[in-house]
Amino acid sequence: MSTPPTPTPTHSSRSVLGAHASRIQRTGLTLPFDDQRHLQANQWLVDEAYLLDAQDYEQWLELLTDDIHYVMPVRVTTALGSGFDTSPGMAHFDEDKYSLSRRVARFLTEHAWTEDPPSRLRHHLSNVRTFATDDENHLVVESATLLFRSRGDVRESSLISACREDLLRCAPSGTGWQLARRTIMVDESVMRMQNLAIFL
Repeated sequence: MSTPPTPTPTHSSRSVLGAHASRIQRTGLTLPFDDQRHLQANQWLVDEAYLLDAQDYEQWLELLTDDIHYVMPVRVTTALGSGFDTSPGMAHFDEDKYSLSRRVARFLTEHAWTEDPPSRLRHHLSNVRTFATDDENHLVVESATLLFRSRGDVRESSLISACREDLLRCAPSGTGWQLARRTIMVDESVMRMQNLAIFL
């Protein structure tokens, strides 16, 4: 009797703050674009992007599960065949629901100097691919995102290009989806943005 293959470790499994995050992963090929699950996931991403652009972070927090892990590993440039392209144990973001809520709370105070005046943000989404999982209440969704950010009238605007892998979970009420895990893989090993006081 053959043993089932060992699941590929996730970035969450290597993180202390990701200890309670779901380990569910994709199964099979991408869902067809006319599949209702894909359409729902695509609409969820667009609606979320609207909230992030509007900086309505309190509403955005309601889209997150209590056990969410939000991580953006540090990318490194390695030789072909090295088997890794992130720096072990290092991340630009490595957060759970509590730390994300504290960041949002700070935005609402007079101490959020990095966002006063607030940035102008625009999240551009594309290449959305949706995958089923072994649990019908979860979907894995890949997307490409390009974030435009402008601050004030003097500094040059900046861009971040990244791939995101999200785990969406059906909300307990059954009325929609919530974000249970997000892994952000930026396309640069050296970040050129002045600070990362934003969400991707």
